[in-house]
Amino acid sequence: MSEEKEISRRRRQRKRLFGYRWIVKNLPYFLFLAVLAIVYIANGHYADNTVRNINKVNRDLKELQYEYKFLKSEVMFRSKQSEMAKAVEPLGLKELRVPPAVLVDSTAKNEE
Repeated sequence: MSEEKEISRRRRQRKRLFGYRWIVKNLPYFLFLAVLAIVYIANGHYADNTVRNINKVNRDLKELQYEYKFLKSEVMFRSKQSEMAKAVEPLGLKELRVPPAVLVDSTAKNEE
């Protein structure tokens, strides 16, 4: 019989411990924990979105770097003397085979 009383006493203690009054008394703490959990989840989503944006910007940056390098090499190739000669040949322009003649101003010598 004393064993049954002990069991019932323990049950009453548990009910008292987790009863209505205890819940109402600790309600602000539960609300604080709920808000903290919401902020934690929102922070996780914000961090995920930020990481995705960083990765997207990095991909775009790499693509633009490749495009810049390709265009730079294309300009360097087309600005070579042989390529320029090929490009202006349809216009009737030809590369000089003899060096240009140097003109000297004879009047400038007399004034000195």
